[in-house]
Amino acid sequence: MMWRASLLLLLLLLRHGAQGKPSPDAGPHGQGRVHQAAPLSDAPHDDSHGNFQYDHEAFLGREVAKEFDQLTPEESQARLGRIVDRMDRAGDGDGWVSLAELRAWIAHTQQRHIRDSVSAAWDTYDTDRDGRVGWEELRNATYGHYAPGEEFHDVEDAETYKKMLARDERRFRVADQDGDSMATREELTAFLHPEEFPHMRDIVIAETLEDLDRNKDGYIQVEEYIADLYSAEPGEEEPAWVQTERQQFRDFRDLNKDGHLDGSEVGHWVLPPAQDQPLVEANHLLHESDTDKDGRLSKAEILGNWNMFVGSQATNYGEDLTRHHDEL
Repeated sequence: MMWRASLLLLLLLLRHGAQGKPSPDAGPHGQGRVHQAAPLSDAPHDDSHGNFQYDHEAFLGREVAKEFDQLTPEESQARLGRIVDRMDRAGDGDGWVSLAELRAWIAHTQQRHIRDSVSAAWDTYDTDRDGRVGWEELRNATYGHYAPGEEFHDVEDAETYKKMLARDERRFRVADQDGDSMATREELTAFLHPEEFPHMRDIVIAETLEDLDRNKDGYIQVEEYIADLYSAEPGEEEPAWVQTERQQFRDFRDLNKDGHLDGSEVGHWVLPPAQDQPLVEANHLLHESDTDKDGRLSKAEILGNWNMFVGSQATNYGEDLTRHHDEL
């Protein structure tokens, strides 16, 4: 049935992504497979000039930072006080905010978009509304209901769909850490966003190898790497950016210089080591707010430096008026 094939195609494109050939003008090539942590904020980190936008977006997340911009200073401080209580309760509840608790909060706010995407998918997959997503539920919601042995008998390219189903099941089994075939919200997050979880690293590497390793020798050759980025038309001269990618492969991807990428090198490429941005920002906020230099923050210390943590547009507006009055 064509409607079922179309639905399957739409769902699988949303799940696995549509691969396309990038334009030479589209920026760095091959970055679609590279999972790098997004910056905490695109604003400049310029505290020395009283610009705390970076800190606001790092601490609150970009969307919530916009909400705080609309608050009065009193409202902003009150809400910050409640956040301080939450940070401490989520940690050891000792009445202080430690570096670890501050880092955990920043990491939590920065992953809000991931939690939102999982929440949007949850109702689709948790069809029996029992608060967990079974493999059977996820499979049927994505691929449709089939009797055993009848999988994809009514769609074109059934073998491709069977391979994708097997791949999804393998990923689900790894995400399902307790092995009960039922995904909690955390386990479903690992299934949908495996790049965010250390225990899913091998699956990300395996899927990348399967996508690119056309001759199935267990490695990615330079031509297989290039084929994922560029498909030449007959008689077309290879663009300069493709030559640059070949050089990138030799100089930076093929770490042991044996002419191809093994699993370790694929992991280094698609899941590169990253700076712990939440930890860096947590250290910064603690250093700037820890007035008694005891290595932890009291609620009073955080509220005493509230403008760095959250601020408000009303405060900025008031500062602008004061500055303007002084200039006059």
